[in-house]
Amino acid sequence: MSETAGKRPTYADIEALPPHLRGEILGGELVVSPRPAPPHVRAASSLGRVLGDFDQDGDDDGPGGWWIEDEPELHLDADLDFPVVVPDLAGWRTTTLLALPETAAYTVTPDWVCEILSPSTAADDRALKMPFYAQAGIGHLWIVDPLLFTLEVYRLDAGTWRQVGVWRDDAVVQAEPFDAKPLKLARLWGRRTPPRRRTTP
Repeated sequence: MSETAGKRPTYADIEALPPHLRGEILGGELVVSPRPAPPHVRAASSLGRVLGDFDQDGDDDGPGGWWIEDEPELHLDADLDFPVVVPDLAGWRTTTLLALPETAAYTVTPDWVCEILSPSTAADDRALKMPFYAQAGIGHLWIVDPLLFTLEVYRLDAGTWRQVGVWRDDAVVQAEPFDAKPLKLARLWGRRTPPRRRTTP
């Protein structure tokens, strides 16, 4: 939800928030989000584990080559109305980000971001953050909906998002930029079973 205080929000407004709230500055407004519900948390944590094979050196069979971070605080200069943006997950190729920053803020543009939709944040994720991510030049965007059991994958093409594909339920996909290994979507939903889809003749 947006918090309108009659003045331009600053980072001090975010620092003043209680620890159970997350603050961002989107479109020149302070947007405060509560801690997410379990389906959101499960999808985010499971996806982070699944992509662990890509993190840095990976495991013995993993491709490595990435920094994968949970809720990194992005301070990018693409738009002054978006000075503090926090995706649910983000990734940098190790050739893009040579070492992790020593402060909370990441000032290097990620190569990939992912938003896990919640009813309270979905509108801002799509209407505000998606255009900003394109403006910032982030190459890939994933949108995961843990209530509809879907994964949407986008690639930046000449400054515009091009939808690469949409998958759902228990599909097994190889989704760029992590298409070197298959991803079982069922792992993101935990023990919750995706609904059976009725086949239309």
